[in-house]
Amino acid sequence: MKIVSYIRVSTARQGASGLGLAGQTTAIEAYAAANAAQIVGAFTEVESGRKNDRPELAKAMKLARVTGATLVIARLDRLSRSAAFLLSLQESGVDFVCCDNPHATLLTIGVLALVAQTEAEAISARIKAALAATKAKGTKLGNPNGAAALRRAGKGNSASVQVMKDRANARANDLAEVIDDLETHGFRTLNEQANELNKRGIKTARGGQWHPSSVSNLRKRLAQVA
Repeated sequence: MKIVSYIRVSTARQGASGLGLAGQTTAIEAYAAANAAQIVGAFTEVESGRKNDRPELAKAMKLARVTGATLVIARLDRLSRSAAFLLSLQESGVDFVCCDNPHATLLTIGVLALVAQTEAEAISARIKAALAATKAKGTKLGNPNGAAALRRAGKGNSASVQVMKDRANARANDLAEVIDDLETHGFRTLNEQANELNKRGIKTARGGQWHPSSVSNLRKRLAQVA
């Protein structure tokens, strides 16, 4: 198991019991020892909990994404009390653990974030119920000409394709600094870079191993989004 440590302190409360650097560090190290986890990166932020602009947290999340590690924090209130912030973390795809409540998830702690999600689900349920009632009356739903008509119109799954493209571009941007670091350390060929990425425990977007072809695809995408 690989983890990325994130510690946040505010200047006014840095020395408070359990909230300071030492207390948080001890809690995270204890969690790592108990779970035989490898700490692949550690980040410290000095910032108010009311602010969502966290450069060190962004770095921690990026490292967690590219290495497939879990973001570990000592206490939930060290992350954020903002519902919007917690929801954005959920959407980032980064797993995280709070040492003071290791079984907590964003669904159990992001109460305010769930308000919007619950409302969206309620709307979806109402739409489905309305469609079911309409169908029960014998009304045919959907395009009578099927997907062929959508393809002729240039529509269909274009939105989902764009989402996939955006995710691929975001993943490539996450790895841009890693590729630069490889070249700085003399790993210049596609084969050398693939081997080093695998040695560093960095997975491909699909969670697999790197090959020269996948490194080549990554570099092409980086050139496109540059």
